Amino acid sequence: MEHFGFRCVLVLCGTRYDFAARWSPILDVFQKLSVRFALEVHPTEIAYDIHTTHRALAAVRHHPAFGFNFDPSHLHWQLVDPVQFIRAFPDRIFHCHVKDAVRRLDGVSGVLASHLSFGDHRRGWDFRSPGRGDVHFEDITRALNDIRYAGPLSVEWEDSGMDRLHGAKEACDFVRRLDFPPSGAAFDAAFEKKSSR
Repeated sequence: MEHFGFRCVLVLCGTRYDFAARWSPILDVFQKLSVRFALEVHPTEIAYDIHTTHRALAAVRHHPAFGFNFDPSHLHWQLVDPVQFIRAFPDRIFHCHVKDAVRRLDGVSGVLASHLSFGDHRRGWDFRSPGRGDVHFEDITRALNDIRYAGPLSVEWEDSGMDRLHGAKEACDFVRRLDFPPSGAAFDAAFEKKSSR
């Protein structure tokens, strides 16, 4: 990893009963190389919501090289609050996807999407270009600032209903508007006077 200049490795690793036995030795090597392992919290993984994420951390004994790729779209369509995830794991978010999703739970289809292809209007949810779905990125950005996240905001673009070149430019513009530095003081601190004795 060091040869390639990697500092964070994003992984989808599947559901396995022997996760800790397989990955703990790899995490030890990553730690020696100053590389962090970022598991994407995703419904096909061992961690897919807040409870399973706690269990994954416990399985690897809270290894310092083990953390998460935060992707709010996967939490959103499962009805898990992405901001609560950030607050639950402030020191374990190693990477962040900017990816949007929309839910269309109309009483006919559900969150499991009825095995319909992405882009099919009958699905209970689908991905959208950032800013065009239901994910509350303003709240997410503020929560990331609260935990002093300083890593990348990486667009993972998936929108079956939009031209990808148009979507790429739009997503880039969206992230530039979205990303803002945290304040170093409360807004009313400017009104405080320091006594000069």
